[in-house]
Amino acid sequence: MEHPENNEAYKGLTVNAGIEQPSSVNPYFKRKTRKRQLTVQEFVDGITKGDVTILSQAVTLVESVKPEHQVIAQEVIEKCLPYSGNSIRVGISGVPGAGKSTSIDVFGLHVLERSAGKLAVLAIDPSSERSKGSILGDKTRMEQLSVHADSFIRPSPSAGSLGGVARKTRETIILCEAAGFNKIFVETVGVGQSETAVHSMVDFFLLIQLAGTGDELQGIKRGIMEMADGIVINKADGNNIDKANLAATQFRNALHLFPAPESGWIPKVLTYSGFYNKGVKEIWDMVYEYIDFVKANGYFEYRRNEQSKYWMYESINEKLRDSFYQNPLIESMLAHQEQQVLQGNLTSFVAAKNLLDTYFGELRK
Repeated sequence: MEHPENNEAYKGLTVNAGIEQPSSVNPYFKRKTRKRQLTVQEFVDGITKGDVTILSQAVTLVESVKPEHQVIAQEVIEKCLPYSGNSIRVGISGVPGAGKSTSIDVFGLHVLERSAGKLAVLAIDPSSERSKGSILGDKTRMEQLSVHADSFIRPSPSAGSLGGVARKTRETIILCEAAGFNKIFVETVGVGQSETAVHSMVDFFLLIQLAGTGDELQGIKRGIMEMADGIVINKADGNNIDKANLAATQFRNALHLFPAPESGWIPKVLTYSGFYNKGVKEIWDMVYEYIDFVKANGYFEYRRNEQSKYWMYESINEKLRDSFYQNPLIESMLAHQEQQVLQGNLTSFVAAKNLLDTYFGELRK
């Protein structure tokens, strides 16, 4: 449309038509096409060749809750199983702030420099109870290991289900071993139940403790202390050396109160500094000494067989639980029974019995 200012009546005034306005869409933008889903055989071939990208994609499938992803993941795991079992699996636990991630960074470099092979670090990261999200930031605290060519670091969210994550972590171990990783570190959340789950999938369970935090008193308690094959006191540097040595003595005394472990190995208590890289060699001498010891007396194979049996029963329990909650009739009854309990019309046990009776009644049909 012509500007009125360009009319003859307004001589001496001219207004240019201007330029055409560019499109609001970036001309260089290209819509990404969805990548083709790899076949089971492509996953297996990529993993056994050590392709870290394909390994990561396979782990994502294992962690997925989609039924179609789980079908593919289980096939991949089954085909990778013959290539697994040839690594040393080390569980690393400790209270939050004990320096687990920093220690893993130092431990990992020491292991990679000392022996040939590759290292995979599987870190279970706690999820928020409110937002259900996880930071997954362990990699940022493993500055040297995260850029090492022979390492693979994979954080996984606990998502409120430690048992489920532990099962997926065990399956991830199989994939990592098939990819040629002969050292596996599993870092736990560091609270309660996760230690038991991780203990059931590793060969050596390392407990990291701190001195001067009152934690020494926990040494006389069973549970995690009985699971530990080795206890190490971190931050044994500067003014903290005497406290660390005292804590080590107290833990050694506490260990004498427990019956001898099934393996025949007497757990050792050592001090070290992850930040200053002091005492790390002694820790890994202890780990290798333990592996040689249990391989010699046959406990290594026995423990792995027991772990396989344990996870068979765990898988059955999980499948039964999923089958129960995904049953359409149970789904329709659950809210009503829950409401009856909340209103005080039914006890929790009666409501549970009603649901279970309905479920088993459906199965008999």
